[in-house]
Amino acid sequence: MIRLTSTATGLLLEQDARVVLAPTHFTLDALFAAADPGAFAAAAFAAGTRAPAGNGAVLRAPIGSQEVWAAGVTYLRSKSARMAESKEAGGGSFYDRVYDADRPELFFKATPHRVVAPGSPVRIRGDSKWNVPEPELTLAVNAAGKIFGYTIGNDMSSRDIEGENPLYLPQAKVYDRCAALGPCLVITDTLPGPETVIAIEILRRSHTVFAGETTVGQIKRSLPSLAAWLYRDNAFPAGCYLMTGTGIVPSDAFTLQAGDEIRITVQPVGTLVNPVG
Repeated sequence: MIRLTSTATGLLLEQDARVVLAPTHFTLDALFAAADPGAFAAAAFAAGTRAPAGNGAVLRAPIGSQEVWAAGVTYLRSKSARMAESKEAGGGSFYDRVYDADRPELFFKATPHRVVAPGSPVRIRGDSKWNVPEPELTLAVNAAGKIFGYTIGNDMSSRDIEGENPLYLPQAKVYDRCAALGPCLVITDTLPGPETVIAIEILRRSHTVFAGETTVGQIKRSLPSLAAWLYRDNAFPAGCYLMTGTGIVPSDAFTLQAGDEIRITVQPVGTLVNPVG
């Protein structure tokens, strides 16, 4: 396992508590294009130089030219929430059917410029009154469709817009600063086990206003099958990130406010922290 952290100075690679600055030829786009990203990262780690003291203070999202996609309704809790919020619009049964269907719900989430770094503010839409973060295990998939690692993703969502009409999903999901990734990319051939915990805490004026957790084992679909469906009749020359859905949904009375702090934890990735702008 190698942990990759993107910083203002360059890419840091960590293995067995040793941290190096990756050589300049090792870029995120080159990693996602590699036939064997794990071997490519291992070679870069071996060729790396000692990371300078204080390096990594300014984090960037671990993304180059990759698109970010997302899978929906992969948890029972997500299905229930989507059905409830869209009931009045007559769209509730859509989510019930897709949860049990062979074909998953897959949708485009973000281009790189819409993805914010750890510590940078995510946004809530100005025309929405009901907004939540969605903490998600996020797969790194290379250009050939191979899952080679994972990170943490925050799929910011406007529940009232999506609930008004399922056709409004792109507006509820895709806007400036609608996603966050990090704090690092774990490069490994071993996918997270079913016992892996995904946890979230939301702070408001330093007080916890929501906290919850789930496990990877609660995802109904297999992780490789989600990637396989995404790459069916689709090409990703720069690879992509795939968010795998959320199993943690706050109560209907909760909505994010400017100034809140979102903390999402998945080990061994760490904790992705973003304020709400």
